[in-house]
Amino acid sequence: MPKKSPNRYEALIEKIFLDHYSPGATALDFTRQEIKDAAVTLDIALPDNVGDVIYSFRFRNDLPAQIVATQPEGMEWIIELAGRSRYRFSLVKISRVIPRDDLARIDIPDATPEVIRAYALDDEQALLAIVRYNRLIDTFLSLTTYSLQNHLRTTVKGIGQIEIDELYVGIDKRGCHYIIPVQAKGGKDQIGIVQATQDIRFVEQKFPGMRCKAIAAQFMDDDIVALFELTIQNEEIKVVEERHYKLVPAKKLDQNAIRDYRD
Repeated sequence: MPKKSPNRYEALIEKIFLDHYSPGATALDFTRQEIKDAAVTLDIALPDNVGDVIYSFRFRNDLPAQIVATQPEGMEWIIELAGRSRYRFSLVKISRVIPRDDLARIDIPDATPEVIRAYALDDEQALLAIVRYNRLIDTFLSLTTYSLQNHLRTTVKGIGQIEIDELYVGIDKRGCHYIIPVQAKGGKDQIGIVQATQDIRFVEQKFPGMRCKAIAAQFMDDDIVALFELTIQNEEIKVVEERHYKLVPAKKLDQNAIRDYRD
């Protein structure tokens, strides 16, 4: 019987990387089949969802130490989609979005139905529901927005299959329309360049000529929701705007703060 290791994902991705790596390399292509081949070589039981090996290192977990050790200062390896069942290790400038700790908190009356809070299955699902029911995208962007689809699976030329956590359409006071891809991050997940890039490329290809507002939402301590508008400049993720919202019962709203907001 194949043996199971608590670090089997690390062992698999590390082997694939080292099979391709040579000093000075900045891009290493590999295929989904190589995950299966590495499992056989290492005598490791494959997970039922082979793609989760890649997903975990794209969005949830740090790459193994042996891979990190090859990174020049100020650079990091990321895993990108490179076509159908194809992936690429790319060496890029370190680019992470972390909520600021010096930003004022904005209190918002909590409109989340209790039944939704009771049955939300995970951080990401709960966060998307909270953002939707409290119309936080509208508040953040000063637009009227509508949720078009969540967990949208689609393909982007040059990238392959992607999943967008939630897709909104919006309209401003002049009648201009916007496409708004939203990524939700909770727990250990980090906001990085990979998903921001694929969300923006999706809008460019599927809705040419439309204005894109790429949004990331993240849970902070004390149930604060941080919202970011993101863009890509010089292959780095940049924050256009950031706001922190605290959902509170209406009776606990600070009336002095409400007056301050008006000013």
